[in-house]
Amino acid sequence: LFIGSHHFNTYIYARLSRNKTIAFKRQVWYNLLDKILYSGGEIILIILGIDPGYAIVGLGVIKYEGNHFTTLKYGAVTTPAEMPFGDRLSLIFDGMNEIFSQFKIDAMSIEKLYFNTNTTTAIDVAQARGVIVLSAVRHDVPVFEYTPLQVKQAVVGYGRAEKKQVQEMTRLMLGLAKIPKPDDTADALAMAICHGHCSGSIMGKLNSLK
Repeated sequence: LFIGSHHFNTYIYARLSRNKTIAFKRQVWYNLLDKILYSGGEIILIILGIDPGYAIVGLGVIKYEGNHFTTLKYGAVTTPAEMPFGDRLSLIFDGMNEIFSQFKIDAMSIEKLYFNTNTTTAIDVAQARGVIVLSAVRHDVPVFEYTPLQVKQAVVGYGRAEKKQVQEMTRLMLGLAKIPKPDDTADALAMAICHGHCSGSIMGKLNSLK
């Protein structure tokens, strides 16, 4: 563990491995420590998973407790294609703020942005992703990024699993009767599960501090 500063904010860094370091705002780190200290070592996290987009933002809220998952809410924020793009971003921002108002989110898990051949679409998704992250920051919720390969590995145990395999495993892990629709929603729930699994190693290190 080590401390650093960036843009007038104090951060505490947890080095999980040689190539994996996670930064927390100081107060976020203290909140995590409080959860460890007052839960008898069993961490309970409310995680918001996000599949970013500008037409559809998939979202899923789950509770992670003792390596078990409980679904709290899932759905999507949608924006009409005919709406001016700035208004679509505003609609996404409002939808995100509503979710943060409904639940005390401990962490937001979102797909890491990458550029494909369609740069126009990628730029539009990046703008939508920006307002989503802004909403999280405004509500003091730490943001964690994961690649599709990491999500597949965490949910299925195989980094090259097919999309349908990930969705079916997500359904089974959450005890749902059927795969949530649209696909963006199922992807968001998988993103939340990924963070739940990955947070286990973080919490293990926090437990060692007690």
